[in-house]
Amino acid sequence: MSVEALLDGPILVVLLVAVLGLAGRFAVGGRRATQQRPTEPTALHPPAGEEIGAGEAAVATDVEPDVAPVTTADGVGSRLVRTRMLLGAALADLVGSGLDDGAWERLEEALIGADVGVEASTGIVSEVRRASRERGVRDLEGVRGLLHDALVAELSSGERALARRDPASASGPTVWLVTGVNGAGKTTTIGKLAARERAAGRTVVLAAADTFRAAAADQLAIWAERTGCELVRGADGADPASVAYAALDAAIAAGADLCIVDTAGRLQNRRELMDELGKVARVLIKRGGHIDETLLVLDGTVGQNALTQAEAFLAAVGVSGIALTKLDGSSRGGIVVAVQRRLGIPVKLVGLGEGIDDLAAFDPATFVGGLLAG
Repeated sequence: MSVEALLDGPILVVLLVAVLGLAGRFAVGGRRATQQRPTEPTALHPPAGEEIGAGEAAVATDVEPDVAPVTTADGVGSRLVRTRMLLGAALADLVGSGLDDGAWERLEEALIGADVGVEASTGIVSEVRRASRERGVRDLEGVRGLLHDALVAELSSGERALARRDPASASGPTVWLVTGVNGAGKTTTIGKLAARERAAGRTVVLAAADTFRAAAADQLAIWAERTGCELVRGADGADPASVAYAALDAAIAAGADLCIVDTAGRLQNRRELMDELGKVARVLIKRGGHIDETLLVLDGTVGQNALTQAEAFLAAVGVSGIALTKLDGSSRGGIVVAVQRRLGIPVKLVGLGEGIDDLAAFDPATFVGGLLAG
């Protein structure tokens, strides 16, 4: 029989039915959230027709440090050599000039150049100058110590431990929502946090709610495989809130200690995307009753632009802590001061490199000590 006869007869109909049947099966599964390690794929969604109500996240009352402050002053200084050299030269010039007016202005300019920000730099230099005059401090080490104290004071407000719930309580798993713009290092930060949590013996469920970038879900899947975490993900383009709901549902069912939700990278000037982020937060509160920590991941290399990004996220979800990434040779460490002063939100984590140990709990004294190392 000829090919033309096959394509013109009932066999063609049979083939078309088979192909359409397979396509239908994939389409039905396309919106489902799936769990990896160790459970089978599962469809979990918010109840149909039920309105997702707004609410405020209940903050955990029992908080314990969960990321060791492994950053050393030497480590900070070696990674942030650009800022360290800038401030070191300004201090040497200040003392060498006899603390004249021009040298104080140059110190202020150095702080601004390190991304501390104009307002903060002016206030810090004014405080150091006053203290130097009142105490009669004119030597390099003495002035360096005064600047150290002023910078630490700027950074010392706020609770820095990541909030978590007492696993012995009946309140369900701790929930961390992580957000930020594309390219800030959000998914990598989540992976490093998951590795630390697993190393501490905690059970973790990861939600790959960045459904608009297949690479983000794939990257998180690699971290889940490496760390032994359970992963819940959806199809490309699936409703992120549905994936977040499914992950928290899985975490509750498994009695997990922690659920970390990765959200899609946002452009802070895209209102519809920010509204969708708010929906993810409302769904989590609806299902579990709380979000214990909303972490905003900011790229330390973008300088003052990070503040504009942060303010939009604050309006959308109410950020409780900052994870500042890429604080290495290409960035200026003063952005830590600017972020906390302008936003009033503590920097809780800093990323100083690509290694797993380069994500550290932020300690103001250690950090400033590294910036001002002689």
